[in-house]
Amino acid sequence: MDLNLLRSLDALLQENSVTRAAERLGTSPAAVSRTLARLRRAVGDPLLVRAGQEMVPTPRALELREEVGDLLRGCDNVLRPGPGFDAMRLRRTFTVQAADLLLVGLAGSLTERIHAEAPQVDVVFLPEAMEGGTGLRQGSVDVELGVLGHLDPEIRTRRLTRMPLVGIARSAHPLFDGRIDARRFAAADHIGISRLGKRLGPIDSALAERGLERRTAVVVPSHTSAMMLARETDLVALSLADWLPDTVTAMGLRTFPIPLDLAPLELGMAWHPRNSADPGHRWFREHLAALVLGPSGPGSPSPRPAG
Repeated sequence: MDLNLLRSLDALLQENSVTRAAERLGTSPAAVSRTLARLRRAVGDPLLVRAGQEMVPTPRALELREEVGDLLRGCDNVLRPGPGFDAMRLRRTFTVQAADLLLVGLAGSLTERIHAEAPQVDVVFLPEAMEGGTGLRQGSVDVELGVLGHLDPEIRTRRLTRMPLVGIARSAHPLFDGRIDARRFAAADHIGISRLGKRLGPIDSALAERGLERRTAVVVPSHTSAMMLARETDLVALSLADWLPDTVTAMGLRTFPIPLDLAPLELGMAWHPRNSADPGHRWFREHLAALVLGPSGPGSPSPRPAG
């Protein structure tokens, strides 16, 4: 039985009159009379019978009156817009997939910021090793943050900022004894950063265009481990420009511009469209984006596409 039939039945049972039910429904008595005939066939009961000049409900109609009213109120509640969003009352866990270098710089500030408005909200961070999977589609990941790629076609994205790569080495590294050009940069032993153990990347291509080649002496799976290794050796690693400057100094490290023509990294966030209109998810995304784009974040605002 469709919802229109239920509304007609409710009007008939409330009014006990075809004419008054038609007025209530904004239609003609003839249309309501035809609907009553359908209802009688469907229910197997006359529902309303004539008693003199009026119609009166049958016992079955009296049984249905309250039940039909409850059903319609339930349907109306389902179709009504949700209540206003109140972060203070939100009880939820959000899962973020991000590179460790972003995680180190954002997790503390994000947790503090979120808990100030929503003390019952928890955040789970997953490693970037999950990237390229179906976590967003399956719902095991709420937001993917970082360099986006290999996403399912329906995934929504927002570009946040562009960040150049820089070299990083211990402060007393011999590289800092002179101007760091492409040849001296290539001559240093390097730390490769790859979750899959890859040794070659855009830097090697840029060096090859100049007839140069570097040695990647060690490959590690994360930026954090690369920085720890660079602190203890004469190996050169990579980092993001102007990211975690206090941490870099405290670790006895120093950054330098890479003397190559390299495209900056495009940082963004991605989420599944099932969450686009959800007020809690949207609130969380805005906080995450504000931290990336804010004064202490890794970038400044960039154009935001609709989505």
